[in-house]
Order: sequence, then C-alpha cells, then structure tokens
Amino acid sequence: MKNRDALRSALLAWYDRQARTLAWRLSPADRRAGVRADPYRVWLSEVMLQQTTVPHATPYFLSFTQRWPTVSDLAAVDDGDLMAAWAGLGYYARARNLLACARAVAGLHDGVFPDTEEALRALPGVGAYTAAAVAAIAFDRPANVVDGNVERVMSRLFAVETPLPDAKPELKSLAGDLVTGERPGDWAQALMDLGATVCKPKSPLCDRCPVSAWCAAFKGGAPETYPRKTRKADRPRRHGVAYVLTRGDEVALVRRPPKGLLGGMLGLPTSDWRAEAYTDAESVAAAPVAASWRDLGAVEHVFTHFSLTLRVFAAEGASAGDFVWTPREGLGALPSVFLKAARAAERLI
Repeated sequence: MKNRDALRSALLAWYDRQARTLAWRLSPADRRAGVRADPYRVWLSEVMLQQTTVPHATPYFLSFTQRWPTVSDLAAVDDGDLMAAWAGLGYYARARNLLACARAVAGLHDGVFPDTEEALRALPGVGAYTAAAVAAIAFDRPANVVDGNVERVMSRLFAVETPLPDAKPELKSLAGDLVTGERPGDWAQALMDLGATVCKPKSPLCDRCPVSAWCAAFKGGAPETYPRKTRKADRPRRHGVAYVLTRGDEVALVRRPPKGLLGGMLGLPTSDWRAEAYTDAESVAAAPVAASWRDLGAVEHVFTHFSLTLRVFAAEGASAGDFVWTPREGLGALPSVFLKAARAAERLI
C-alpha cells in the first residue's frame, strides 16, 4: 500500500488521543512509559470477548480477576465453580478450554505465559487470533491481529468486493501488510478501536475517521455496503422439553455430560433436542421420573448455530431419581436457557 507509514502514523496518533478505557487495557501513555501489559489479563479478556461485547464482558472480567488474580489462581479453581462463573458468556466449551490453558501455563510454564505466537498456539484452546492478540498486546510482537472489527476496516480501506466469509484470507493478508515492528500492540488495539467506535457496521462515522483519506470505500461513496456478505442460511430450529421437578422449596437439577453443548453444567432435566416438536404424550414419556406433569407452555432460546423451542413441564413431590436438589434462590447460576425455563415455571406453578 502506498503511504503505509502515513496511514499508520495517522491511526496511531488518533489512538493516542481516543483510545478506549477498558478494564484490561493499559493506556497508550502507560505503554510508552514502559509499563508492560499482564499477559494473563490480555488472554482472559480476549477469550471473553470472542462471543460477547465489551459492556457485557467487563463485569465478568472484573469478577474473574478479583477472585483469581493470576493464571495460577485460575488454574486451581474447581471445574464447577468456573462453569458457574462463566454462565452468560457463551459456549461452555470455551470455559473448559480456558481452564485447560490456565492449567497448562501454571503446570508446564511455571505460571508464565509464552511470549511468541508459536508457543502460545501450542497451549490448549488457544487459536490463531488469540495467540496473535496476546503476542502483540502483551509482548509487543509484530503479530497480525484480525477480528471482525479489523476485517470490516480492511474491507472498506481496500474496497474488497469478495463477500465474507470467502474474503477472510484476503482481508487477513491486507491487514498483515500494515503490521510493522513499531508499536505492534498499540497498532492492533487501534484497529480494533477504529472498527468498534468509528468504522461501525451500519453507520460508519467517516467524518471522524483518521484514515478516511486512504479509504477506497469512502471515496466510492458507499462504505456502509462493505464488507460484502453472502446471504446467511436460515438458522435451524430444534425442539425439546425441560422438566421443573420441585420438592418444597427445592428444584431437581442434573449434571450434564462433560462433552457437548453446556457440557459439565448443572441444568434442568431435559428431553433430547430434535428437529420435530414433542407431542404431549412424548413429553410425558421423556420425563426423568413418573409424576403428575403439567404443561406450562414454552420458552425460546437462540444459540449460535440453532434456535430452540423448549416446552416446560412441571411436577411436585417426586423424590426418586439421581438429582441435585437445589434451593430456588440458587437457580440464578443456571445457564440462561434453563434459567428462562425455571423462571417461566416459577411464574406459573
């Protein structure tokens, strides 16, 4: 790219003035003064942000770092306690990977994160993006850090006509051409901030953009049409039944299998989740114990790859079965899909 150095200087100068204040981030002034980022906090924040937003992730990050201030502290936590703390942050497979990575750093690296992309990639659950982000932000390695914000910025800077997801390799290559050894951590965060606060998905604020002079999409007059996208396939729908079995002030929960969706978490007993809706007879037949089950309607929940209609059946008084009996006030730690069902039952029982 022509005038790459001028573009970089403009964006870094903007970042020095406009960098977001984030719980896990050092300010540009601190970084220039030689303060080093904590790799644990960088890694933890990046894992949390993979499926959620900064406002949603921030209280989780603050809670985690207060309870477990170092990676070795996190490595020592009980699996169930971590899963409960993770509730609301996305797929629990990521929480299991988080714990596996923390234990690898604590056990194999004496609690010290490796400082290269290659070594970071060797850790459990650390993919290419997270390794690049930690290498750049924590260790100032000239790594190519490309998330959705950066893809959007690149697609507009270069007016990339190839639609996503096919454009990903091209966008990554374009982003890589802009990486140098000068302030690589700040450069990565500057691109992220530009995408998050100025180069927004639907309404880019081009009049505030520090690099609009280099932006091909802006010159073309329709930056909001980038990145080009192929039409998404309709999200499939599945159906299931959740069972709210009560005994006085207690509710029966079960531990889900360690593998699969919501693996290892406590939840309500459920039927299998399938493509066809359950009839009343099938719902009762799939119940965990024989009881006088009542139909309380249904709740809806959207996962990343499918939507779920979950019928809710309730019964009182059964004591048979292998359950974890939990006081009603303790249900707040349930995964959100089960919490919806429990709350729906609470209103109607």
